[in-house]
Amino acid sequence: MSLRKLPEIEAGRLPTVCAFEPDADALERWNAGLSPKAQGENTITILEVIGEDFWTGGGVTAKRVAAALRAIGSQDVIVEVNSPGGDFFEGVAIYNLLRAHPNKVTVRILGLAASAASVIAMAGDEIQIGKAGFLMVHNAWVIAMGNRHDLADAAATMEPFDDAMATLYADRAGVSKAKAAEWMDNETWFNGEQAVEVGLSTGFLPADAVTENKAKAEAMSGVNATRRIDARLAKTGMPRTERRALLADAKGGTHDAALTVKHDADAIAALVSGLFKS
Repeated sequence: MSLRKLPEIEAGRLPTVCAFEPDADALERWNAGLSPKAQGENTITILEVIGEDFWTGGGVTAKRVAAALRAIGSQDVIVEVNSPGGDFFEGVAIYNLLRAHPNKVTVRILGLAASAASVIAMAGDEIQIGKAGFLMVHNAWVIAMGNRHDLADAAATMEPFDDAMATLYADRAGVSKAKAAEWMDNETWFNGEQAVEVGLSTGFLPADAVTENKAKAEAMSGVNATRRIDARLAKTGMPRTERRALLADAKGGTHDAALTVKHDADAIAALVSGLFKS
């Protein structure tokens, strides 16, 4: 599929009473230690959450991808993806940047392309996925607070966005939009073989194209534990500022501290247990 035939996705920002959060299940399945074995000057890596990451100060933003594309110039681009997703609107912005690139874009799913990262993956002329990799699609979900008008505004903003995503997945896979919407409604996970079979990927990634940094995966495990708890608490309706203040308190007041010490993890677990019992 040529980039010139890919649709641009238009999506306005959500009302300020809303916020996107990464999917807790995707965070749990994400192996942050996976990366490309080799990369050239025309490579863009998407190996973190999508959007600015509160917990690490990192994250993949449209601004960063735009700068990388400017540096690459008129060359073919390889996009290495291993991400649990994150901010859907940031993912849409990155997708639109890649689809507008004048040369070939090859997306390589090293481990996981979930949620917003799966949107980005659809920008590839060629989409390769590891046989042990996963691609996940679902409806956009947000944490929304406010009065009935705020919530109505949030729903009105999300409806055409989900419709655009269904169209994108349907066009890529060659299925009806109703089928793609069913995938999204069911939060569907495709392994490598399934992604190729249904048409969301064009082929397999060579087995020797991926390397695993176990030290990095271990170092990130504590941060991901915090992210997962944050995502679970978000589904209870707790405001973002309150969630993150509580989690920072449980880690000694440092929001970007990693949960690598057992008593920190125990403190978080005790905190969450108490919240659900109250």
